[in-house]
Amino acid sequence: MAAQTETGDADDGEREGDGRTDTGLRDRLVYLAVLSRPRFWLYLAGPVVVGVAAAASAPSDLFGLEPLALFAYFLVPANVFLYGVNDVFDADVDEANPKKDDREARWRGDPVNTAVVAASGLLGLGLFALVPRVAWPWLAAHFFLAVEYSAPPLRFKTTPLLDSVSNGLYVLPGVAAYAAVSGSNPPMLAVAGAWLWTMGMHTFSAIPDIEPDREAGIRTTATALGERRTYWYCAATWALAAVAFAAVDPRLGALLAAYPVVVFGIVAAGVDVDRAYWWYPVINTVVGMLITLGALWRLVYG
Repeated sequence: MAAQTETGDADDGEREGDGRTDTGLRDRLVYLAVLSRPRFWLYLAGPVVVGVAAAASAPSDLFGLEPLALFAYFLVPANVFLYGVNDVFDADVDEANPKKDDREARWRGDPVNTAVVAASGLLGLGLFALVPRVAWPWLAAHFFLAVEYSAPPLRFKTTPLLDSVSNGLYVLPGVAAYAAVSGSNPPMLAVAGAWLWTMGMHTFSAIPDIEPDREAGIRTTATALGERRTYWYCAATWALAAVAFAAVDPRLGALLAAYPVVVFGIVAAGVDVDRAYWWYPVINTVVGMLITLGALWRLVYG
């Protein structure tokens, strides 16, 4: 009887241990998912879809190894890497950031999380073996900016204007995808328009961080301009993006013109920026979808 009791206790202990292991793994995966900002996954993967659709000359081009690998990487691993690097070097600042209280996660600096972030970056290096050389500079620029936006020695995010300009990193996966599928670079006006769009998008997203950044002594375009003038900066960059895209295709320009119009509406209606900030993942998804559908229509119907 004693032996049975001891065995039973041991079995219970093993089950409890397995339960703790399962819970620990689940908690870590949930944390890493939150760290990767699921609402923003399409900010990197979406441009890949647009770039592939715009570059494709036949339906089979949409499902080649290169576009599928690029989409898979930039959907999740690239976001783990980008936001992981960001959170590592912003850990002190984020202690006072209200966004980290519910929608985002503060950095947990244990070795496993650090290793996952590093591995996510290293995984991206494998893309260079898959895509043609014409896409290499765009990928290299993305990884450089993804690191140096947050990390020393350059830490672009702490220098007004450079923090905005460096966010072109978000469109570079799409440019690389276009180059990988077509074997040539996309129209430079389209690249310029997309880059200007990211400048406006980044700076708008920094408005809720103005006070935490000022308290931490971090200088950004948004802290330098203040909330009101940052709205106008965003409207101006988005208007220029619309002009650049209009030079490629007037329909694209008309679609991008929605962005400055929305800014004017936010200011006129007095919508709180913390609320408006969370509209943009939806707006960006809809705009990206319409651009992609237009490219697919051209592909199928000419």
